[in-house]
Amino acid sequence: MSSLTIIERGYLEKLFHMDSGYVLTFSDTTFGHFMADAVGIDIHNHKYQSQGSSKAKKLRAFWTLEPDHLAGKAVTALIEYIEAHPLSDEISSEQNKLIETCKSIGHRLLAGKVNFDPLKQTAAAFEARHLAEQIRRMEQCLQSDPALAIGTAKELIETCCKTILAQRGKSLPGKPDIPELTKATLKELKLVPDAVEDSARGSDIIKRLLQNLGTIGNNLAELRGLYGTGHGKLAHTETLTPRHARLAVGAASTLTTFLFDTHRETAS
Repeated sequence: MSSLTIIERGYLEKLFHMDSGYVLTFSDTTFGHFMADAVGIDIHNHKYQSQGSSKAKKLRAFWTLEPDHLAGKAVTALIEYIEAHPLSDEISSEQNKLIETCKSIGHRLLAGKVNFDPLKQTAAAFEARHLAEQIRRMEQCLQSDPALAIGTAKELIETCCKTILAQRGKSLPGKPDIPELTKATLKELKLVPDAVEDSARGSDIIKRLLQNLGTIGNNLAELRGLYGTGHGKLAHTETLTPRHARLAVGAASTLTTFLFDTHRETAS
């Protein structure tokens, strides 16, 4: 769910003229098209009708159910629509102030976003249902359950590595842990410092970046052991905040996308 406060919702509802059940001047059809294009969701889906079937009630339900970055995308897109299609020829200073306030709300929501779009495209390209499910889980629980998001981020890397190794006909004996899987995958994709020629421009920088790639999975595994799901915890164990989960998920998403892209580009 998004972190929109009651006050922030009030500003947005005023700007989007939601008091009578409408959202700006959209019809049901045009609002559906707009939200599909701006956010990539079906706003008329039954899950957004928990509060009623009007456009305003669906948007309120969307804000309640979806994470910050999706809410931020919708808010920003709606403000851009207002600026492109003003309801009157002259905008008052009060309206301008309201628009700027709502822009700040949209920016706040987007500031903590993890961009899952490249990873979703990768999952679709490889027809990886399990990967898609992990993406959906991380997207939904970043705010509400940071521990689950961290645990899923670690599982995401495992799924990525196992998929790539399997598609390349490679297998590891026993039940390899994430450091072993990451190391084997990086080696298979020739993403190791030794694969970079010293004569290459910026070789030192590239080698350091490749070394850091190998630590992402290891660090997530340790973090998951301390705070994520999958291991028993003491009752007094402190949990991490959504911003820590966003860091972990963002790192895992970036690594996974890079590995899949490299796999696809270098496959014989």
